[in-house]
Amino acid sequence: MKTRKIIKKILLLLFLIVVFIPIYAFKIEPRLSVVHHIPLSYGEAKTELKVLQLSDIQVSESYQVNRLTKIVDKVNQKKPDIIVFTGDLFDNYSQYANETEIIQQLKNMQATIGKYAVWGNHDYGGGAANIYRYVMNSADFTVLQNDGETIDVNGKQVFIGGLDDSLLGNPSVDATLSYRSQVDYSILLTHEPDVADDFIGTDTQLVLAGHSHGGQVWLPFYQVTNVLAKKYTRGLYTLADGTKLYVNTGIGTTSVHARFGVIPEISVFEITF
Repeated sequence: MKTRKIIKKILLLLFLIVVFIPIYAFKIEPRLSVVHHIPLSYGEAKTELKVLQLSDIQVSESYQVNRLTKIVDKVNQKKPDIIVFTGDLFDNYSQYANETEIIQQLKNMQATIGKYAVWGNHDYGGGAANIYRYVMNSADFTVLQNDGETIDVNGKQVFIGGLDDSLLGNPSVDATLSYRSQVDYSILLTHEPDVADDFIGTDTQLVLAGHSHGGQVWLPFYQVTNVLAKKYTRGLYTLADGTKLYVNTGIGTTSVHARFGVIPEISVFEITF
């Protein structure tokens, strides 16, 4: 008799799990967001710089623009010096687009020094290539495409460079770094993380990437990976020469519009150099 009750309880528990997981993955976790703080120190570490990274918003019918309001609020609460966006603003531009509202949401993000963005593969597809730069520029983002600029931070020089998308664009590390002269700290933006190895040996301190979605659906026995996001999938890595790479798991979703074990992420780098 006790055995039957135990079996019934186990079956009920399994049933609830089977029902709850899809509801959580499709309806709850994609609407959450977490802020990760990553302290980084380099050299004499006397100057402070706060860089906030967003990636892979993937605006679509499944992630409509009004959901960005909470993200904007969290971004502004952190009072970043610099905001960077590492690509994939759209999921499929030809099926869902609302440029006016997107521009306003992105424009509401405040940074004391500047806002920068690079291209993602989805920003080229479905007609997005014709509008991406306009949208980002209208929202006060400087779009970097194999180029960069040097900014002054309390008397120290910081280079912000951006690589073109490595799947659908024409990326060039040499062209990007040709914009850099003598600086104290270098930050390079790329959509796809696995190309970060191309910056090894270039005296680059930090590479920021997205694209992977951290697998988007995490299972202990199976890790989903994307092209050019198989080696580096999520979080902080130290490359062969000491360069730091951070792979942001993104805000939105693609293909299957669910997240499980990979909560949408805002990453904040508290850099001292």
